[in-house]
Amino acid sequence: MVLRTWFLLSLLFCSLSANLLQKAIESAEPGSRLELPSGEYRGNIVIDKPLIIDGVDKSAVIVGDGNGTVVKIRSSYVTLKNLTIVGSGSEHQSIDAGISIKDAEHVTVDNCKIDDALFGIDMEQVKSSKIVHNWIRSKPYTLGLRGDAIRLWYCTDNNISYNHVTHSRDVVVWYSHGNVISHNFGEYSRYSLHFMYAGRNEVLYNTYEHNSVGIFFMYSRDTVAIGNVVKNSLGTTGLGIGLKDSSNFELRDNTVIYCARGLYIDRSPYQPDRNNTISGNRIIYNAEGIHFHSLSIANNIVGNIFKGNIENVVDDDESLHHSSQNFWDGNFWDDYQGFDRDKDGIGDTPYTLFYYADRMWLLNPNVKFFYASPVITIMNFLAKLAPISEPVKLLTDAHPVMFEKDLEKGVVQ
Repeated sequence: MVLRTWFLLSLLFCSLSANLLQKAIESAEPGSRLELPSGEYRGNIVIDKPLIIDGVDKSAVIVGDGNGTVVKIRSSYVTLKNLTIVGSGSEHQSIDAGISIKDAEHVTVDNCKIDDALFGIDMEQVKSSKIVHNWIRSKPYTLGLRGDAIRLWYCTDNNISYNHVTHSRDVVVWYSHGNVISHNFGEYSRYSLHFMYAGRNEVLYNTYEHNSVGIFFMYSRDTVAIGNVVKNSLGTTGLGIGLKDSSNFELRDNTVIYCARGLYIDRSPYQPDRNNTISGNRIIYNAEGIHFHSLSIANNIVGNIFKGNIENVVDDDESLHHSSQNFWDGNFWDDYQGFDRDKDGIGDTPYTLFYYADRMWLLNPNVKFFYASPVITIMNFLAKLAPISEPVKLLTDAHPVMFEKDLEKGVVQ
């Protein structure tokens, strides 16, 4: 059992020099608790021993000197809570951050406000730690020049939950495994959540809106994304949830709404002996429901709701149309035109989606100007009525569900 000494830092003045605060940290016994009264404390500081620093009511503000990182944690068993941390440097090369954690475990950052920090929380080789209930914003730069709100680099088994990220660049999880990212809210950033070379992560019940990209998994595997809501990912790069070169994924019970592209699938699954499962999702009111790019086969797409999308499925391969090589079953399609005479909730005939000649706009940016216009609608009707060329089949769903309410049971709203 670790003996902890509780050390109360009581000050007569509301302002500290950096040297005095650092000296208080250096003088504290390992495992001590420093309670900071309301006031402004000058950074930058380094914590190299087990320690608790508590701002109590969040009115203690640690202000960086505008260079480098405000708080550096270089020890395990450190807790920062109820603090406001502002004023990092502006150098991307040195990853100037509000909080930097390196080579540590069992670190907690709880209920802190991090503002005017290029990078919010930078984690490198950190494990078994908690980043929870924080509010994070980058510096007031253009989108590409901001830093990442939370950055995991070779980090394992961490809990990133209930954080609010706004006006930052990305939340990135690179070369990191076994992490839980849950119940976070992200807005007005680039990538709400970006994975690269990562595995065994859980992405649960997050909400992301007004970002360029919701959740993007690249070169990753063995991950689940459940119950997330992604909305208003717009623009030329806008997409809700993306898979690139990713295998053995489960995307379940997510809601993707009002995005340029709901789901984007690029060469996934990447491993030939693996599948991805996309089930129980609400893919609604997007320009494109699912967009297939490159060789993307062996996905199991079952029990989803496709409603209100301008195009439910898009495949940008002009000749092979890999979308038809995925398994489609039991989805609800708002443009299904069949009947259910036996009243079992399943259409009597399969749902089949074709490309007709009018779909030239899908591959031609110039024609795309007329996207969803009355002209294209009339061409689509005429092509179905009297096709001038052989249509190309994109998919067949053998058991289309007649009513979306039959699938909404258990689907997270």
